[in-house]
Amino acid sequence: MKLDAFDIKILQQLQKDASQSVHAIADHVGLSHTPCWRRIKRLQESGVISANVALVNAKKVGLGVVVFVTVKLNNHDEQLLAQFESAAVAMDEVMQCYIMSGDVDYLLRVVVQSIEQYEQTLKRKLVKLPGVAVLNSSFALRELKNEHLLPWQLVTLGK
Repeated sequence: MKLDAFDIKILQQLQKDASQSVHAIADHVGLSHTPCWRRIKRLQESGVISANVALVNAKKVGLGVVVFVTVKLNNHDEQLLAQFESAAVAMDEVMQCYIMSGDVDYLLRVVVQSIEQYEQTLKRKLVKLPGVAVLNSSFALRELKNEHLLPWQLVTLGK
C-alpha cells in the first residue's frame, strides 16, 4: 500500500494515543474530519492498522519476569514446523514468536509472574512442544527500551 505524508502523520498519532477522536487526529495532521476518517478506514481495511489496543505495564500487574527462549528443533519437516508453531503460539505465556535464521529455529518472548512459574512453564509446556531438541532460556534483568512507535523516518513515501 502506498503511504503519503498524511497517512504517516495519522499513524504516528494513532500509535501515540489510539483513543483520540478522529477530529483530534485531523487537527494534528492538518486535515478535515471526513478525509481523515476515510484515511483511517482505508488503513484499517488494508491491514496497515491491525488493532487498536491499550498497552499494559506487565510489571505493574504482576507479570514482571521476561524470558527469551531460543528453540532448536530436531528436524525441519514441514509438518513438524507447523505443529510446533501452532502449539507455541497457543501458549498464553508466549507473547511473541519469531522464526529465526542462523543457529536457532525460533525465538520466543515469554512473560510470567516469577522464576518459579517459568520453571513450571518450562517443565510442563515448553519442553513438550513438538520437535524440541534444545531450549535455551535467558532472563531479562531490566528493560531498557520497549518501543511501540515505528521508526517512521525510515519509511519511504509512496512505495
